[in-house]
Amino acid sequence: MKNNTFQEISAVLAGAHDVLLYPHIHMDGDALGSCAALCKALRAAGKRAYILLEEEIPLNLRFLDRGCCTTDADIFADVDISVCVDCGDESRFPGRKEAFRRGKTTICIDHHHTTSSFCDYNYVDAEAAATGELIYQLLLEMGTKPDAEIGEALFAAITTDTGNFQYSNTTKRTFEIAAALCDWGIDSNRVSVELYENVRPQRKRIEAKVLETLRLIGDGQGAICYMTQDMLAKTGALAEETEDVVEQMRSISGVEYAAFLKEQEDGSVRVSLRAKRRGNVAAIAEQFGGGGHIKAAGATLRMPIDEACALLEQALLASIQKLPPLQK
Repeated sequence: MKNNTFQEISAVLAGAHDVLLYPHIHMDGDALGSCAALCKALRAAGKRAYILLEEEIPLNLRFLDRGCCTTDADIFADVDISVCVDCGDESRFPGRKEAFRRGKTTICIDHHHTTSSFCDYNYVDAEAAATGELIYQLLLEMGTKPDAEIGEALFAAITTDTGNFQYSNTTKRTFEIAAALCDWGIDSNRVSVELYENVRPQRKRIEAKVLETLRLIGDGQGAICYMTQDMLAKTGALAEETEDVVEQMRSISGVEYAAFLKEQEDGSVRVSLRAKRRGNVAAIAEQFGGGGHIKAAGATLRMPIDEACALLEQALLASIQKLPPLQK
């Protein structure tokens, strides 16, 4: 896929008056943080800009809003530009795709290798650790002045998608951008507390209940567990409060693949997949119509949770058999 340049995208944005930004459904820190940074930069440039959502913001990400978010798809009579951020096709914002199409011009900025070239302007870099890195580059092209709020939104985007700078996608460039954001006046500790130390007791209860379902397969190289709607009801937790479970599974010694299955209200099953060092979970997700990164991916299965668990177990075992030897 041929990218446009940040210079081209910056010029298009400069000519706009009204801009709507679209993070993916089940938003994470990279999606919302990247949108928040771009939204604030556009407003600083005199544009009318909002982030259009179709769901509630998770508790630990609400500090990123600061008046940017709306669920009103008709907030503008006409929309000059629709920008999807950290998502590569319309299936990633299903309840807003009609609103997205109303934009006279569409732009996609993303870092998933499965992203399709479906917008008028596209910038996709699968080598970027987070979409926040790409938004940072775009803001420099736009001439955005250093700003603490914008910087904190970018820092939130980058730290969450790199596992607080622990994942293998973290590069020298990642650290360079984080260092530059310190010069923008960010309070990295405050951002980290909001993101990682801001949980309800119900979150710990649902995590405990979910981890009771944990099973190790493939001689301990695979881990699988699940969450049901009944578990949520009994603990009073929200589905979004289970987001860290798959990371906890991957942290188990010897585990290369982790799969966490979450039963949705409509009966479908959302699958979160992680690989530690040698695995490729994007390839697994693509088997089920999903996608993502080599080490972090996901898919949605439309079947009962017990059938989905059995199907994912088979897929994990097949992938474990193909793993290259662990280099010491």
